[in-house]
Amino acid sequence: MIDNASIEQLKNNIDIVDIISNYIEVKKAGANFKANCPFHGEKTPSFVISPAKQIYHCFGCGIGGDAIKFVQEYEKLNYPEALEKIASMLNFSLAYTQGTSDNNDARRVLEQVQNWYAKNLDSNSVSLAYLHKRGITQQSIETFGIGYVGASHELMNFLSQNMLTIPHAQEAGVVAQRDGGGFYARLTERITFPIYSASGAIVGFGGRTITNHPAKYINSPQTKMFNKSRLLYGYAKAKESIYKNKKLIVCEGYLDVIMFHQAGFHEAVATLGTALTQEHLPLLRKGEPHIILAYDGDKAGVAAALKAATMLTGSGFDGSVVLFPDGQDPADMIAVGQVQEVANLLRHGQALIPFVIEMMGKAYDLNNPRQKELAFAEVKTYLDGLSPIIREAYVSHASTVLGVNIALFGQNIKVENTPSRFDANKDNMGLLNIIKTLMEKRELIDEVVNFIEPSMFGKYDALFTAVIQNEDNPIMRSLLLDDTVKVLTKEQLIRELCSFLYIFYEQKVKRIPLDNSLSLLKKTFLLRKLRGDIMPRLKRGELVTYGF
Repeated sequence: MIDNASIEQLKNNIDIVDIISNYIEVKKAGANFKANCPFHGEKTPSFVISPAKQIYHCFGCGIGGDAIKFVQEYEKLNYPEALEKIASMLNFSLAYTQGTSDNNDARRVLEQVQNWYAKNLDSNSVSLAYLHKRGITQQSIETFGIGYVGASHELMNFLSQNMLTIPHAQEAGVVAQRDGGGFYARLTERITFPIYSASGAIVGFGGRTITNHPAKYINSPQTKMFNKSRLLYGYAKAKESIYKNKKLIVCEGYLDVIMFHQAGFHEAVATLGTALTQEHLPLLRKGEPHIILAYDGDKAGVAAALKAATMLTGSGFDGSVVLFPDGQDPADMIAVGQVQEVANLLRHGQALIPFVIEMMGKAYDLNNPRQKELAFAEVKTYLDGLSPIIREAYVSHASTVLGVNIALFGQNIKVENTPSRFDANKDNMGLLNIIKTLMEKRELIDEVVNFIEPSMFGKYDALFTAVIQNEDNPIMRSLLLDDTVKVLTKEQLIRELCSFLYIFYEQKVKRIPLDNSLSLLKKTFLLRKLRGDIMPRLKRGELVTYGF
């Protein structure tokens, strides 16, 4: 049970605006703040937060209360769980009259394991050599708490020797349970990077392989404390500079953040192996900074920058895009002493909206009237999603980029044929999920290409072929920007493929008896092979080649 005096002390430390803005975007409105209510759908904000009274109220649905009540309703928690959640966000240690909370025990595991990881690094020459080769100084290693973890049994022994229980270690995301029983360390033989919440409380780890494991970087799993879609690596260290300088640099990885900070760019943060999402926006909004997207200039970096810039501008953010040239990334440039060049790039980034318009235009052959029509439809749809004043400011630029009359942007032209819109039926969505996953995780292509061929994808066969051959295709970017189409994990991809192939072969079984080009013997063989071998294996989740 949480001590009452501790609860009162926590309440005295709560700022309701700060708590709620971790979950939804809020905007100043006189003495109060307003937002779209997260508890019922609305387009006009009727959700009001009063800093003076430390309460919120929605004039649309009537819900209201204090910060604790909000966390209860939003996270679907009971009262003690909401208190622990807020305490975690504020890095506040609650006192208990009986026992301790799982969160406190899990946090203790994370803190002790982090200290152990950091000590391990000194005795691992391979990891130290890698970090030094990347230009990371000893001071940065200590500042960011970089560490090392070896074999699984070493961590398990450490937990046992320090009386850290397996359930609490599992709660912290440090260990996982095998299917056949027993536990193992989630991170092994990796350089470790502790990940902190915005308030500075440790919530998880990232790890970089030093053994050429196919997964170069992995993070802690989702836990009560760790949600990678709401976290930004380095934010706790960067936030003071972000608020002071009204600037926030979003880059692509741990090393970029560390090298940016090492070079004096203390506003740098990074997403945790995922693109920027709507869930990141409340954190990005704090302090109203100018957002700089600092990404690699390769195809993946451009696609990520376009997706982020489209989302940010649609949500009213101001900012710019910097794409690092010649295959370089910020960490590499800083490591070889090109700090001034990096500073110049950051100062002269391209504004977000012109960047989006130009990237959309470049995806099409504007000398082809049909392609130009598709480009116009996509750009117009994008501009129509902006506020009227912002839209007005950039229509002229869009007209110039596309080479179309500015008057067209003011006409009520139907744009249903833009390739950014896909049929949302279940079968199509499954195919699109597969295609998008292979676009963003090209390392999985070799693992699945033997089991599928373009003709299986029907109207998406050309798109699938373009992805496999790494060709340019205008629809590919639209697919990347469509948040209704999901990027799957490897396990989800295999399940989706098995389901797709099962349905495909199920249809084939129906067509074989009607195929007059096949002999009776051949039909019998094919049906027996499909029904007795291939389809049962697919149903068990095993990918299998058709092979005949």
